[in-house]
Amino acid sequence: MTTSPSMRVSRWPVWLCWLAMVLDGFDLVVLGTVIPTLIKTGELGFDAVGATLVATISLVGVGLGALFIAPLSDRFGRRKLLAACVLWFSIFTIAVVWAPNVAVFGAFRLLAGLGLGACLPAALAYMNDYSPAGSAGKSTTRTMTGYHVGAVATAFLALLVIPDWRIMFVVGGAAGLILLPFLWFKLPETLQAGPTAKTVKQTGFRDLVKKPYPLVAAAIAAASFMGLLLVYGLNTWLPQLMASAGYPVSAGLSLLLVLNLGAVAGLIIAGILADRHGTKPIVLLWFGLSAVCLALLSIKVDNAVLLNALVFVTGVFVFSAQVLVYAWVSQLFPARLRATALGFAAGVGRVGAIAGPAVTGGLVAAGVAYPWGFYVFAAAGALAVLALVTVPHAIANTQAEVEHVS
Repeated sequence: MTTSPSMRVSRWPVWLCWLAMVLDGFDLVVLGTVIPTLIKTGELGFDAVGATLVATISLVGVGLGALFIAPLSDRFGRRKLLAACVLWFSIFTIAVVWAPNVAVFGAFRLLAGLGLGACLPAALAYMNDYSPAGSAGKSTTRTMTGYHVGAVATAFLALLVIPDWRIMFVVGGAAGLILLPFLWFKLPETLQAGPTAKTVKQTGFRDLVKKPYPLVAAAIAAASFMGLLLVYGLNTWLPQLMASAGYPVSAGLSLLLVLNLGAVAGLIIAGILADRHGTKPIVLLWFGLSAVCLALLSIKVDNAVLLNALVFVTGVFVFSAQVLVYAWVSQLFPARLRATALGFAAGVGRVGAIAGPAVTGGLVAAGVAYPWGFYVFAAAGALAVLALVTVPHAIANTQAEVEHVS
């Protein structure tokens, strides 16, 4: 075990990792809140093409950070990596304020994404190092509620300050800088790093291709791809999909809020059930029910109460299904590989985050977004189930490796 008794009584790690996820939630929606204003005013030379490029390159940065920077926390310690990434993200988020054109704006977003992309795997790996045995599901899902709280808070901030879009990036970067000293001084390290860790084997992605990990890592990555395709696809296009179905635009916007409220409820419920019944059966059930709910949304519902209830339940399953993938990764892989495996899952998942809005946008452009958008989403949920069925409940030698490196 890599934690100390003093860490067990401290609530600082729980709140600090949760706040790190709030920053991730900020990044989920901030571009969506400022792009309409930038396109409308043409400021910095923005148009629809430039906005699409910036949105894509931002996700590329986050994916690269998850893939190549997050694994460094397995070598140098979670605390140092998390603090360094928050500092990096904050600097380049504030730098966006001084971008003279679309190209520099996009470059700053790419660089900010590198730091932010590593935050999620590092924070989740930290919480699973820190949490008592048997509570990985609850620890992961509760930490990830910060993601959706951050998204909702950022959307509300935008209602207050837009069209002054620069304030959004000042607040986002300043929040990270305020969080930084608390991460450095209040977050204890869970893994030995530096000279005292010379006996710990250095790890990297090459370890994921060694038995018994390759097929497990591939299946988890496939499910993460599908999960984030759903998360980003729905958050980006749900209002437009509902408008295509004949619902009022205002109804589509309110349903987006209902969807994310369902996500917070689902995260709490899923974590409790996963710790009680095992992560594998719950994540399979969650993705399966996601597919069913998304297919049902292809049917026009005239009753407003029933429609809101269906969207809420869809949110319960869709978003927490993806988070349960992260929880399962933390359980399957030993501590020395935890952040590497989480980074791989999150990094591949970010490709799905790009694909979801792109595919759905193509359906919108073709005029067939309703009902085919919901069919595509339902198929993604079903494919995630097929991928995860192949993953064992546990990897046989994980415990031995944990004992070896502890």
